[in-house]
Amino acid sequence: MKTAALLGILLSCAGFAFPQQTALRVGVAGLQHDHVYGLMENYKKGKLIILGIAESDPGLVQRYKKKYQLPDSLFYTSVSSMLDHIKPDVVLAYNPIADHLAVVEACAPKRVSVMVEKPLAISVKQAERMAALASQYHIRILTNYETTWYGSNQQVYEMIHAQKAIGNIRKMVVHDGHQGPIEIGCSPDFLKWLTDPAKNGAGALVDFGCYGANLMTWLMEGKTPIAVTAITRHYKPDLYPKVDDDATILLEYPGATGLIEASWSWPFGIKDLEVFGETGYLHALNSNTLQERLHDSYDKVEVKPAAYPDNLVYLAAVLRGHLQTGNDLSSLENNLIVVKILEAAMQSSREGKRIVL
Repeated sequence: MKTAALLGILLSCAGFAFPQQTALRVGVAGLQHDHVYGLMENYKKGKLIILGIAESDPGLVQRYKKKYQLPDSLFYTSVSSMLDHIKPDVVLAYNPIADHLAVVEACAPKRVSVMVEKPLAISVKQAERMAALASQYHIRILTNYETTWYGSNQQVYEMIHAQKAIGNIRKMVVHDGHQGPIEIGCSPDFLKWLTDPAKNGAGALVDFGCYGANLMTWLMEGKTPIAVTAITRHYKPDLYPKVDDDATILLEYPGATGLIEASWSWPFGIKDLEVFGETGYLHALNSNTLQERLHDSYDKVEVKPAAYPDNLVYLAAVLRGHLQTGNDLSSLENNLIVVKILEAAMQSSREGKRIVL
């Protein structure tokens, strides 16, 4: 049975839980991504053990030491020096996307698996190098997306592939984004690389386009689209002079179409998923709200808890051999395709043409 299908079936198991095990022992690569705040909150709650943190910016180190009462002994100036002193279960990367490869290059020879924040890489060349290192050294390279842990999205997958609730997929639409990273108050350390095309790859196209590419690759059972067409806009050149702040990406599949709408110009934060099938429609409005339409009216679908509520529970299952990743949302296989889609979208926007994969 495919892993993604297994994840969907697990959702229907009332009261499903893994046996209690010791917390993951992790190394942290970088503190420049604001998603690291969530990790630190889980650390304070005792959900993981931080063995070391690699960060070269002394000002950033001091701020995190003070905010989270972290001892000097946890800090190293590089991933390599950190791994000379600790042996973590996994290294979690919270650094610029362009620097994910360097983390894997440091970890792979030490046989240490890596989970990066989305997306995997800023180019196909980088992603393929990471995959080659994973194969050579037999490690896991996984990617973390917030929407992976939405019970609503997991239930959409189950209803489509296990229950056949709406027939074959005909169209998928994903909206992802918010008012803009400056507008919502992202930290200066995060903004410095998030708005730099050399470090992030693009603007909203990469930052939020990756969510749709990830979900659609999953829903399409790991298929690569036939072609990609993208349009980017620059609504806020004064705030984001170097990168796009709005992107529309069209994915063509045999028998289906995907539309990704990614933006730093929404009037509010949004992460939703719509799937139109031959006989019905599913709309995951957020993490726990799901609607179904089969005829003339909408019905609210009860959303069951996700089998894996966050990346830490998932990581523990994978690293301890309870779960094979297959083509699931965090898998290397899925995210290699995501990077191909994003690179083609950047090329399409730049050249103003449809890119055939």
